[in-house]
Amino acid sequence: MATEELPHALNRVAGTTNLDAQGAANKWAGSTGLDLLGALNKKAGTTGLGLLAVLNRLAGTTNLDVNGAAAALI
Repeated sequence: MATEELPHALNRVAGTTNLDAQGAANKWAGSTGLDLLGALNKKAGTTGLGLLAVLNRLAGTTNLDVNGAAAALI
């Protein structure tokens, strides 16, 4: 599911280092205790999107794979 680029990208946008993807996503979303998809959907203002869809939405991209969308996060 998550690739090595995802934790790095989420730590970058969250302003953290060495958190796992879930921890960095929660920090970025201003939440605690949510699973990875829950935190990313909260940040995107959506519910129920899968990993690929929510990453592309957050990155403002379409049709990128997980690594591409993660790398495009600002």
